[in-house]
Amino acid sequence: MISKISHRIKKGWAELALLSAEMIIVLVIFIASLVAFVFISRNVFVLKNEAFDYRVFSFLESHVTEKKNNLMLFFTFLGSHLFLIPANLILIVYFLFVRKHRWYSIKIPVIALSSLALMFLLKNLFGRQRPDIPLLREAHGLSFPSGHALMSVTFYGLLIHIVWNSVTSKWLKWLLITLLLLLIFIIGFTRIYLRVHYPSDVFAGFAIGFLWLVISIWIVKKVETFSKRKVVPVNQ
Repeated sequence: MISKISHRIKKGWAELALLSAEMIIVLVIFIASLVAFVFISRNVFVLKNEAFDYRVFSFLESHVTEKKNNLMLFFTFLGSHLFLIPANLILIVYFLFVRKHRWYSIKIPVIALSSLALMFLLKNLFGRQRPDIPLLREAHGLSFPSGHALMSVTFYGLLIHIVWNSVTSKWLKWLLITLLLLLIFIIGFTRIYLRVHYPSDVFAGFAIGFLWLVISIWIVKKVETFSKRKVVPVNQ
């Protein structure tokens, strides 16, 4: 019995050693995102604790200016459907007819549409109302999780995935990844600043967005691998 357990532990460590550094990082963030989403959901809907949300609102209230308002409206637009729908369509056309990468052209609509469906499902499941103190204008729809945060992670996160796998220059790769990560966080922050989402909505949107992005990429990758096995002869 002990020898079997020891063998399984050694086998597990051997499999872990085969994972690349980036895979380990993704796995750690995936687990952290899952724990974060469960923690936030429990805190908001079971414990009914919104103290942190209102403390953040109170802190930001003293930093509101007209110039910042205009800047926040610009960045929040980059996470809205008015921007993301044409951006997704442009990427699909690019990978279909210019870059001619069929699987990227499949990943983009699959992740975009499934993320949208997941967002509506979760919003209706939790049914949280938006803050009743919007800074500039009232936003429509339910609040938890933030759609801007979720969709920004899945769209710009997919761009990070594409950059990681296609850009050869190290400095350019890390520059683009850093800028995209910064953009994701700024878009999420704008929703809090504009008081159309609670901070917990945004953090939950980030968490579930990352979870869904990883799951979606993994599923599409499995389908891609399976389709190639069917096309390539066994003896090759």
